[in-house]
Amino acid sequence: MRVLLLGATGTIGLATARALQSGGHEVVCLVRDKAGVKGSWTAEKTREQLAGMKVRFGDVQSAESVQKYGLLGEHFDAVVSCLASRTGTPRDAWAIDYQAHSQLLKLAQTVGIQQFVLLSAICVQKPLLGFQQAKLAFEKELIESGLTYSIVRPTAFFKSLSGQIQRLKQGQPFLLFADGRLTACKPISDHDLGHFIAACLSDADKHKRVLPIGGPGEAITPLQQGEYLFKLLGKTPKYKHVPVALLDVIINVLKILGKLIPPLADKAELARIGRYYATESMLVWNTRTQTYDANATPSFGTQTLFEHYELLVAGKADVQLGDHSVF
Repeated sequence: MRVLLLGATGTIGLATARALQSGGHEVVCLVRDKAGVKGSWTAEKTREQLAGMKVRFGDVQSAESVQKYGLLGEHFDAVVSCLASRTGTPRDAWAIDYQAHSQLLKLAQTVGIQQFVLLSAICVQKPLLGFQQAKLAFEKELIESGLTYSIVRPTAFFKSLSGQIQRLKQGQPFLLFADGRLTACKPISDHDLGHFIAACLSDADKHKRVLPIGGPGEAITPLQQGEYLFKLLGKTPKYKHVPVALLDVIINVLKILGKLIPPLADKAELARIGRYYATESMLVWNTRTQTYDANATPSFGTQTLFEHYELLVAGKADVQLGDHSVF
Protein backbone atom coordinates (compact mmCIF):
# COMPACT_ATOMS: atom_id res chain seq x y z
CA MET A 1 0.00 0.00 0.00
CA ARG A 2 1.01 3.61 -0.50
CA VAL A 3 0.90 5.30 2.89
CA LEU A 4 1.09 8.92 4.03
CA LEU A 5 2.65 8.87 7.51
CA LEU A 6 2.50 11.80 9.92
CA GLY A 7 4.49 11.97 13.14
CA ALA A 8 7.28 9.85 11.69
CA THR A 9 10.08 11.51 13.66
CA GLY A 10 8.79 10.78 17.15
CA THR A 11 10.08 7.58 18.73
CA ILE A 12 6.84 5.68 18.06
CA GLY A 13 6.39 7.27 14.63
CA LEU A 14 9.91 6.24 13.63
CA ALA A 15 9.28 2.67 14.77
CA THR A 16 6.02 2.69 12.81
CA ALA A 17 7.75 4.04 9.69
CA ARG A 18 10.28 1.23 9.80
CA ALA A 19 7.60 -1.38 10.45
CA LEU A 20 5.60 -0.13 7.46
CA GLN A 21 8.71 -0.20 5.30
CA SER A 22 9.66 -3.72 6.39
CA GLY A 23 6.09 -4.79 5.57
CA GLY A 24 6.58 -3.78 1.95
CA HIS A 25 4.55 -0.56 2.02
CA GLU A 26 5.61 2.56 0.13
CA VAL A 27 5.94 5.17 2.86
CA VAL A 28 5.76 8.93 2.35
CA CYS A 29 6.55 10.89 5.52
CA LEU A 30 5.36 14.45 5.99
CA VAL A 31 7.47 16.01 8.75
CA ARG A 32 8.23 19.38 10.29
CA ASP A 33 11.38 21.29 9.32
CA LYS A 34 12.62 20.94 12.90
CA ALA A 35 11.81 17.33 13.64
CA GLY A 36 12.83 14.75 16.22
CA VAL A 37 12.80 15.06 20.00
CA LYS A 38 12.49 18.76 20.91
CA GLY A 39 13.10 19.71 17.26
CA SER A 40 16.72 18.58 17.38
CA TRP A 41 16.94 16.95 13.92
CA THR A 42 18.23 18.71 10.82
CA ALA A 43 16.71 17.89 7.43
CA GLU A 44 19.74 15.71 6.71
CA LYS A 45 19.32 13.83 9.99
CA THR A 46 15.62 13.29 9.26
CA ARG A 47 16.33 11.82 5.82
CA GLU A 48 19.03 9.62 7.34
CA GLN A 49 16.65 8.23 9.97
CA LEU A 50 13.94 7.64 7.36
CA ALA A 51 16.25 6.11 4.75
CA GLY A 52 14.44 4.37 1.91
CA MET A 53 11.26 6.42 2.44
CA LYS A 54 10.12 9.60 0.76
CA VAL A 55 10.53 12.54 3.14
CA ARG A 56 8.57 15.73 2.57
CA PHE A 57 8.66 18.83 4.75
CA GLY A 58 5.55 20.81 5.62
CA ASP A 59 3.29 22.17 8.33
CA VAL A 60 0.93 19.46 9.60
CA GLN A 61 -1.29 22.13 11.15
CA SER A 62 -2.01 23.68 7.75
CA ALA A 63 -4.38 21.87 5.39
CA GLU A 64 -2.90 23.83 2.49
CA SER A 65 0.63 22.73 3.42
CA VAL A 66 -0.40 19.07 3.77
CA GLN A 67 -2.03 19.18 0.35
CA LYS A 68 0.79 21.11 -1.34
CA TYR A 69 3.81 19.39 0.20
CA GLY A 70 2.46 16.07 1.44
CA LEU A 71 -0.19 14.77 -0.93
CA LEU A 72 1.06 16.55 -4.09
CA GLY A 73 -2.03 15.37 -5.95
CA GLU A 74 -0.76 11.79 -5.81
CA HIS A 75 -2.62 8.57 -5.00
CA PHE A 76 -2.50 7.21 -1.44
CA ASP A 77 -4.22 4.13 -0.08
CA ALA A 78 -4.02 5.06 3.58
CA VAL A 79 -3.08 7.65 6.17
CA VAL A 80 -1.26 6.58 9.33
CA SER A 81 -0.93 9.23 12.02
CA CYS A 82 1.38 9.08 15.02
CA LEU A 83 0.96 12.80 15.63
CA ALA A 84 0.44 13.93 19.21
CA SER A 85 0.67 17.23 21.02
CA ARG A 86 4.07 17.70 22.59
CA THR A 87 2.97 19.15 25.92
CA GLY A 88 -0.63 18.06 26.46
CA THR A 89 -1.78 21.56 27.38
CA PRO A 90 -5.29 22.35 26.08
CA ARG A 91 -4.12 24.84 23.45
CA ASP A 92 -1.52 22.44 22.08
CA ALA A 93 -3.85 19.44 22.29
CA TRP A 94 -6.77 21.02 20.44
CA ALA A 95 -4.39 22.33 17.76
CA ILE A 96 -2.71 18.96 17.10
CA ASP A 97 -4.75 16.10 18.58
CA TYR A 98 -7.97 17.51 17.20
CA GLN A 99 -7.66 20.30 14.62
CA ALA A 100 -4.67 19.02 12.64
CA HIS A 101 -6.23 15.56 12.51
CA SER A 102 -9.66 16.88 11.59
CA GLN A 103 -8.19 18.79 8.65
CA LEU A 104 -6.22 15.74 7.60
CA LEU A 105 -9.34 13.57 7.68
CA LYS A 106 -11.25 16.02 5.49
CA LEU A 107 -8.38 16.06 2.98
CA ALA A 108 -8.27 12.26 2.97
CA GLN A 109 -11.99 12.13 2.21
CA THR A 110 -11.64 14.73 -0.53
CA VAL A 111 -8.87 12.90 -2.40
CA GLY A 112 -10.39 9.43 -1.96
CA ILE A 113 -8.11 7.87 0.64
CA GLN A 114 -9.97 4.87 2.03
CA GLN A 115 -8.15 3.97 5.25
CA PHE A 116 -6.97 5.86 8.34
CA VAL A 117 -4.94 4.43 11.23
CA LEU A 118 -4.72 6.65 14.31
CA LEU A 119 -2.40 6.42 17.28
CA SER A 120 -4.41 7.53 20.30
CA ALA A 121 -3.98 6.65 24.01
CA ILE A 122 -5.65 4.31 26.47
CA CYS A 123 -6.20 7.12 28.98
CA VAL A 124 -8.97 8.64 26.84
CA GLN A 125 -11.29 5.91 28.15
CA LYS A 126 -11.52 7.90 31.40
CA PRO A 127 -11.25 11.51 30.20
CA LEU A 128 -10.52 14.08 32.89
CA LEU A 129 -8.04 16.27 31.00
CA GLY A 130 -8.11 18.62 28.04
CA PHE A 131 -5.85 16.57 25.78
CA GLN A 132 -8.01 13.49 26.35
CA GLN A 133 -11.12 15.42 25.30
CA ALA A 134 -9.32 16.62 22.17
CA LYS A 135 -8.31 13.09 21.22
CA LEU A 136 -11.82 11.78 21.83
CA ALA A 137 -13.34 14.53 19.70
CA PHE A 138 -11.28 13.44 16.72
CA GLU A 139 -11.83 9.73 17.39
CA LYS A 140 -15.57 10.41 17.10
CA GLU A 141 -15.11 12.21 13.76
CA LEU A 142 -12.97 9.38 12.42
CA ILE A 143 -15.46 6.70 13.47
CA GLU A 144 -18.29 8.61 11.78
CA SER A 145 -16.28 9.40 8.62
CA GLY A 146 -17.12 6.29 6.64
CA LEU A 147 -13.43 5.45 6.16
CA THR A 148 -11.95 2.13 7.23
CA TYR A 149 -10.36 3.14 10.52
CA SER A 150 -8.26 1.63 13.28
CA ILE A 151 -7.82 3.56 16.52
CA VAL A 152 -4.86 2.26 18.49
CA ARG A 153 -4.88 3.02 22.22
CA PRO A 154 -1.57 1.88 23.74
CA THR A 155 -0.90 1.67 27.45
CA ALA A 156 2.40 3.00 28.81
CA PHE A 157 5.58 3.53 26.80
CA PHE A 158 9.01 2.33 27.87
CA LYS A 159 10.46 5.84 27.59
CA SER A 160 7.88 7.20 30.03
CA LEU A 161 8.99 4.67 32.65
CA SER A 162 12.75 5.06 32.20
CA GLY A 163 13.36 8.52 33.59
CA GLN A 164 14.58 7.47 37.04
CA ILE A 165 17.49 5.22 36.10
CA GLN A 166 20.03 8.03 36.19
CA ARG A 167 18.72 9.11 39.60
CA LEU A 168 19.33 5.66 41.01
CA LYS A 169 22.82 5.47 39.52
CA GLN A 170 23.61 8.71 41.37
CA GLY A 171 22.41 7.23 44.65
CA GLN A 172 19.14 9.12 44.79
CA PRO A 173 15.88 7.47 45.89
CA PHE A 174 13.23 6.08 43.56
CA LEU A 175 10.22 8.41 43.63
CA LEU A 176 6.85 6.83 44.32
CA PHE A 177 3.40 8.32 44.66
CA ALA A 178 1.77 7.04 47.85
CA ASP A 179 2.89 3.42 48.39
CA GLY A 180 3.80 2.74 44.75
CA ARG A 181 0.87 0.38 44.28
CA LEU A 182 -1.81 2.90 43.29
CA THR A 183 -1.41 2.14 39.60
CA ALA A 184 -0.26 -0.55 37.21
CA CYS A 185 0.38 -0.81 33.49
CA LYS A 186 1.38 -3.23 30.74
CA PRO A 187 4.00 -1.15 28.92
CA ILE A 188 4.73 -1.72 25.25
CA SER A 189 7.96 -1.05 23.36
CA ASP A 190 8.14 1.35 20.43
CA HIS A 191 9.19 -1.51 18.17
CA ASP A 192 6.26 -3.72 19.12
CA LEU A 193 3.77 -0.86 18.96
CA GLY A 194 5.07 0.19 15.55
CA HIS A 195 4.47 -3.30 14.21
CA PHE A 196 0.99 -3.40 15.74
CA ILE A 197 0.09 -0.10 14.07
CA ALA A 198 1.47 -1.27 10.72
CA ALA A 199 -0.54 -4.49 10.96
CA CYS A 200 -3.75 -2.45 11.13
CA LEU A 201 -3.48 -1.79 7.40
CA SER A 202 -3.85 -5.41 6.32
CA ASP A 203 -5.48 -7.18 9.28
CA ALA A 204 -9.26 -7.04 8.76
CA ASP A 205 -9.81 -7.95 12.42
CA LYS A 206 -8.34 -4.55 13.31
CA HIS A 207 -10.58 -2.59 10.94
CA LYS A 208 -13.32 -0.30 12.25
CA ARG A 209 -12.25 -0.97 15.81
CA VAL A 210 -10.88 0.84 18.84
CA LEU A 211 -7.88 -1.21 19.90
CA PRO A 212 -6.43 -0.97 23.41
CA ILE A 213 -3.03 -2.63 23.45
CA GLY A 214 -0.27 -3.34 25.95
CA GLY A 215 2.99 -5.22 25.94
CA PRO A 216 3.70 -8.82 27.02
CA GLY A 217 3.67 -10.05 30.58
CA GLU A 218 1.85 -9.15 33.76
CA ALA A 219 0.81 -5.64 34.76
CA ILE A 220 3.58 -3.83 36.67
CA THR A 221 3.30 -1.30 39.49
CA PRO A 222 5.77 1.59 40.03
CA LEU A 223 7.02 -0.19 43.17
CA GLN A 224 7.86 -3.28 41.11
CA GLN A 225 9.71 -1.08 38.61
CA GLY A 226 11.82 0.36 41.41
CA GLU A 227 12.49 -3.03 42.97
CA TYR A 228 13.75 -4.43 39.68
CA LEU A 229 15.98 -1.44 38.96
CA PHE A 230 17.63 -1.56 42.39
CA LYS A 231 18.27 -5.29 41.93
CA LEU A 232 19.66 -4.70 38.44
CA LEU A 233 21.96 -1.92 39.65
CA GLY A 234 23.05 -3.88 42.70
CA LYS A 235 21.94 -1.10 45.04
CA THR A 236 20.05 -1.13 48.33
CA PRO A 237 16.45 -0.05 47.70
CA LYS A 238 15.73 3.53 48.76
CA TYR A 239 12.38 5.19 48.12
CA LYS A 240 10.89 8.63 48.52
CA HIS A 241 7.12 8.56 48.89
CA VAL A 242 5.31 11.59 47.47
CA PRO A 243 1.77 12.09 48.81
CA VAL A 244 -0.87 12.68 46.15
CA ALA A 245 -2.22 15.48 48.36
CA LEU A 246 0.97 17.42 47.63
CA LEU A 247 0.10 17.39 43.93
CA ASP A 248 -3.35 18.70 44.77
CA VAL A 249 -1.83 21.62 46.66
CA ILE A 250 0.51 22.43 43.77
CA ILE A 251 -2.35 22.26 41.26
CA ASN A 252 -4.57 24.57 43.30
CA VAL A 253 -1.80 27.13 43.86
CA LEU A 254 -0.90 27.16 40.15
CA LYS A 255 -4.58 27.52 39.18
CA ILE A 256 -4.96 30.57 41.39
CA LEU A 257 -1.71 32.12 40.19
CA GLY A 258 -2.60 31.25 36.60
CA LYS A 259 -5.44 33.75 36.71
CA LEU A 260 -2.85 36.48 37.23
CA ILE A 261 0.07 34.97 35.30
CA PRO A 262 -1.28 33.05 32.24
CA PRO A 263 1.79 30.81 31.71
CA LEU A 264 1.16 29.31 35.15
CA ALA A 265 -2.23 28.08 33.97
CA ASP A 266 -0.38 25.74 31.61
CA LYS A 267 1.81 24.64 34.51
CA ALA A 268 -1.34 23.81 36.45
CA GLU A 269 -2.58 21.64 33.57
CA LEU A 270 0.77 19.85 33.40
CA ALA A 271 0.50 19.19 37.14
CA ARG A 272 -3.00 17.79 36.58
CA ILE A 273 -1.59 15.50 33.90
CA GLY A 274 1.08 14.35 36.34
CA ARG A 275 -1.55 13.66 38.98
CA TYR A 276 -3.62 11.65 36.50
CA TYR A 277 -0.72 9.35 35.67
CA ALA A 278 0.15 9.09 39.36
CA THR A 279 -3.33 7.85 40.28
CA GLU A 280 -4.81 6.13 37.21
CA SER A 281 -3.67 2.79 35.80
CA MET A 282 -2.88 2.45 32.12
CA LEU A 283 -5.08 -0.61 31.68
CA VAL A 284 -8.51 -1.25 30.21
CA TRP A 285 -11.24 0.34 32.34
CA ASN A 286 -14.09 -2.03 33.16
CA THR A 287 -17.22 0.13 33.09
CA ARG A 288 -19.29 -2.54 34.84
CA THR A 289 -17.04 -2.99 37.86
CA GLN A 290 -15.58 0.54 37.71
CA THR A 291 -12.07 -0.87 38.02
CA TYR A 292 -8.99 -1.26 35.84
CA ASP A 293 -8.66 -4.76 34.43
CA ALA A 294 -5.23 -6.15 33.57
CA ASN A 295 -6.73 -9.38 32.23
CA ALA A 296 -8.92 -7.45 29.79
CA THR A 297 -5.94 -5.47 28.49
CA PRO A 298 -4.65 -7.17 25.31
CA SER A 299 -0.94 -7.93 25.00
CA PHE A 300 1.24 -7.77 21.91
CA GLY A 301 4.92 -8.12 21.14
CA THR A 302 7.96 -9.72 22.71
CA GLN A 303 10.02 -7.15 24.63
CA THR A 304 9.25 -6.50 28.29
CA LEU A 305 9.99 -3.35 30.26
CA PHE A 306 12.45 -5.23 32.45
CA GLU A 307 14.37 -6.43 29.38
CA HIS A 308 14.48 -2.81 28.27
CA TYR A 309 15.88 -1.81 31.66
CA GLU A 310 18.59 -4.46 31.32
CA LEU A 311 19.66 -3.02 27.96
CA LEU A 312 19.71 0.53 29.32
CA VAL A 313 21.79 -0.38 32.37
CA ALA A 314 24.20 -2.38 30.19
CA GLY A 315 24.63 0.61 27.87
CA LYS A 316 23.22 -1.34 24.93
CA ALA A 317 20.29 1.04 24.41
CA ASP A 318 19.38 4.62 25.15
CA VAL A 319 16.13 6.42 25.65
CA GLN A 320 14.89 9.80 24.44
CA LEU A 321 12.66 11.11 27.19
CA GLY A 322 11.41 14.13 25.23
CA ASP A 323 8.52 16.14 26.69
CA HIS A 324 6.68 13.24 28.24
CA SER A 325 9.05 11.82 30.82
CA VAL A 326 7.38 11.35 34.18
CA PHE A 327 10.49 12.34 36.20
